[in-house]
Amino acid sequence: MSTLANEYQAINLSQGFPNFPVDYRLLELFKEQINANTHQYAPMAGLLLLRQEIAQKIVEHYQRKISEENILITAGATQAIFATIQTLVHPGDEVIILDPSYDCYESPVILSGAKSIRIPLNEHFLPDWERIRSCVNDKTRLIITNNPHNPSGKVWDMNDFNELVSLVNDYPNLWVLSDEVYEFITFEKKHISTHEIDGLKDRSIIVSSFGKTFHITGWKIGYLYAPTEVMLEIQKIHQYLVFCVNSPAQAALAKYLPEMDLNSLGPFYQQKRDVFREKMIPSRFELLPAEGSYFQVASYAEISDESDVDFSIRLTKEYGVASIPMSVFHADLKDRKLLRFCYAKDDETLNSATERLCKI
Repeated sequence: MSTLANEYQAINLSQGFPNFPVDYRLLELFKEQINANTHQYAPMAGLLLLRQEIAQKIVEHYQRKISEENILITAGATQAIFATIQTLVHPGDEVIILDPSYDCYESPVILSGAKSIRIPLNEHFLPDWERIRSCVNDKTRLIITNNPHNPSGKVWDMNDFNELVSLVNDYPNLWVLSDEVYEFITFEKKHISTHEIDGLKDRSIIVSSFGKTFHITGWKIGYLYAPTEVMLEIQKIHQYLVFCVNSPAQAALAKYLPEMDLNSLGPFYQQKRDVFREKMIPSRFELLPAEGSYFQVASYAEISDESDVDFSIRLTKEYGVASIPMSVFHADLKDRKLLRFCYAKDDETLNSATERLCKI
């Protein structure tokens, strides 16, 4: 869709990347590290100072004290997810993936010789725990959770975590891969982290992303938490995938992290969400609840009977706004006449895009 947007000079609300400037302070720190000649290999697990600062943030936000030895700096959250799956999942195993789902989950499962079990979320984009339970068995090695959720923007409540704890208790070989890359981008409904849940803390690998948190997606730096026995094995995979991650960027983030108030991210993105939603009121689209991440799902059922793929293509070509059809996040390509828009854009972009969408 980004390629199509470029071809037709459309406003790109499809791919999930911000178009506003990075914090000047972070760029300043990055320049300092470049000039300081921080250009050789970092330690395989990541710079110690950065891992210590991450551990401190986990204490501040989730009241959980962990060792920096249980943190691994990765080449983006995607690499963290890949390394985790390659570590835990083996031929004959099964992995639960909840649809609609991010497209990087299934490939490492296939490469592990395992089987992915794609289970639809309910109509509100929350887990159908009865259906999930019916699919879990002694072969199920991993369940992948994503909260706040991409693409729907939905946020779990405590009931969902209680159900997950119960499931993990019933299946001692089952691990949780908790994708929390949008953890600091929630609004009225507070994000609950797996870090906070007794019964899951030591059965989960938790993935986070500096790219999403500080809108530096091109830096490709993320991190994961894992219990010691799993971390030792993940590091073996990590070592032969990338060995280590960009040294000056790590050093800059280590100095930036203690200066940054992560609680400010929610209000920052909420303002953008609210602008987008308010300006879409005159449109014929129906906007679904947007509780977290920087995505807004909208129904076009009152506008067209076209498939979501065809409608999104026509929307790009004829009206100049690119989106993502929601069916592509489903194994069965389920089409509910929904599109995903990214509102992590500057006000000028949001104003221009919504003006065009309201003309449909």
